[in-house]
This record gives sequence, structure tokens and C-alpha cells, in this order.
Amino acid sequence: MKESGRIIISQPSYGYGFRILGCCADERRLVDWRAAFQGYADCNECAEVNREAYLSAFTFGEEFRRHLEETGSTRGYKGACWSPWLWWDIDREDDVARATRDARRLAAFIVARHRLDGSELLIFFSGSKGYHIGLPTSVFSPEPSSTFHQVARHFAEAIADRASVEIDAGIYDRVRAFRAPNSRHPKTGLHKRRLDFDELIHLKLGAILKTAAEPEPFDLPGPPDTSENATTDWVAAVEHVERATKARQERFSANGKTPTLNRRTLEFIRDGATVGDRHRLLFSAAANLAEFGCQSALAHALLTEAGLDSGLSPKDVRRQIECGIRDASEGNTT
Repeated sequence: MKESGRIIISQPSYGYGFRILGCCADERRLVDWRAAFQGYADCNECAEVNREAYLSAFTFGEEFRRHLEETGSTRGYKGACWSPWLWWDIDREDDVARATRDARRLAAFIVARHRLDGSELLIFFSGSKGYHIGLPTSVFSPEPSSTFHQVARHFAEAIADRASVEIDAGIYDRVRAFRAPNSRHPKTGLHKRRLDFDELIHLKLGAILKTAAEPEPFDLPGPPDTSENATTDWVAAVEHVERATKARQERFSANGKTPTLNRRTLEFIRDGATVGDRHRLLFSAAANLAEFGCQSALAHALLTEAGLDSGLSPKDVRRQIECGIRDASEGNTT
């Protein structure tokens, strides 16, 4: 696993990922994702857990390896992806107490919905103002695909909506960087610490923050049995993405490759959106505008006020608009 202080590659089949040691603007280095993740779980010395660090949210095959080696960047990669974990990111600006309540609600809902006992989840305090909850994808055995990240997003959003919890939908970009376990947050000095289900539910916030003062090795949970509900939810998400893709293709075909301004885009600009839909509809509106070649500055001008009026933070508004524009530029669905 270690060579010249680096975590190196050893797994070829959808086991590739990237690692960033430092801030998100730093170099993406090709790694064996599972080995790197395990290194952070073990607090291995080559993981350098006292530094800021990220791993890719998704994993990749040979096509990604070639792309990164040939271009030196993850930018522009449009191939297949996969992941052994499906993540939810609960992030509340300046309100960790509310993030804690929402993380508890969402984790409890996931456990009940998919008939787990809680020990199968990977739950982390992020080291700053939120939580990450990971569900092993072995409970529904998905296949890698070029739309895996989109299906993952719809699956996660559907579960979060049912639990009445807002999540950060920006983490489902195909080449998204995601904070590495046990790594140190550069602003708070706290670590991304693993919590078991009972700790999340019962520990007071002060105790959770105290545990994050230092990294701590943890064991990865073994694969749980397949969940019928999780499988049903994943299939529904796949079908949703397929329908959306087909509808988009039909719109373009019917209009001679000319995009159509969606009614929901106009409605968002005029009325904003409710709590459960605001991330999704802002993203969709930005992607729809981008189909017309709308410049980023104009998209922000048209959508920012409605996003803020819907209760999103300025950071979330900017991120959703940029993600929607980027998604459309890659030829994905809106």
C-alpha cells in the first residue's frame, strides 16, 4: 500500500479513485480506493490523518485511469463510475445542533426503511458543521454505469425527502472529492470521526465534538444481507434517470436539437421552491438554462434570488447552480 509516502494502486476493477492531500484545489492522485479508504480507517501513517485530505466519492475502472494519466486531471471524465458506499451529506451552516438532529432522523429512517440494525452504516461527524452517512451498496448490488452518480443522487434524495431531511446534493458529481475519514479539517482542527449508530443517537453534541479532537482507528462493517426495500428503491431511481434521459432526448429531437425551456424552470425563477425540493429544482433550472448556452453569470443572476428566498445559503445556491451548469455541459439529464 505504501511507496514513497503515497497510497498506491493495486485493484483494477472499479477500484480506482483519486486522493487529494491538501485542499481541494491540489493534485488528484490515482489510488486504489479501497486501500486508501482502509488506510484512513486504520490511521495508517501514510494516510497522514493530521492533514486535510479527500478521496473521490465514487470509484472507477480502467477508462478513468487512462483519462487521469493522459490529461492529468479528472475534469471532462464522462465514463462509468461505481461505489461500495452511497453517501448522504448533512451540512448546516453555523448550526451543528440542527445538523445533529437531522442526521439522527435520517440515520434512523435508513435503518428502518432498509431493515438494518444500524451497525452496517458508516456514520461520521464531518469535523466541521455536519455529518456523513454511508449505506453499503451491497444491500442492493448495483452495476457500474455512466449514470451511476445520477441514480445515486436520486436514490439519496428520495430517501432524504421521505425522512424530511435536507441533504447536500452537490456530492453526487461524477468526480466529486469527499473528505477522507479521520482527516483533519483545516479550519476547525477537528477530525472526521466515525460514530456508531448508538453514539449518533444518544451522545450529546458536546461529547461528539470532543471525540473529534483526535483521529481514531475503526473497523469497517461487514457486508449486510440484501435489502428488498433498498433494491426496490434503487430500481426506482434507475428507472427515473432512464425516463429523464429519454424525455430530454425526445425534447431535443422534437425541436431539431433546440432545447426547451421547462415550465418548472420558470416556476422556480418566479416562486422559488419548498424545503424538500429546493436543491433539486435549483439544480434542474440551472441545467435547463445551460442547455441554451446560458453563461454562468446570467444563470446566477436569474436563479440566485429565488434560491435565497427558498431558504438556501449563498454557498448552497452557488454550488447548485454550478453543478447544474456542469451537469448539462456533460450532456446529462435535467
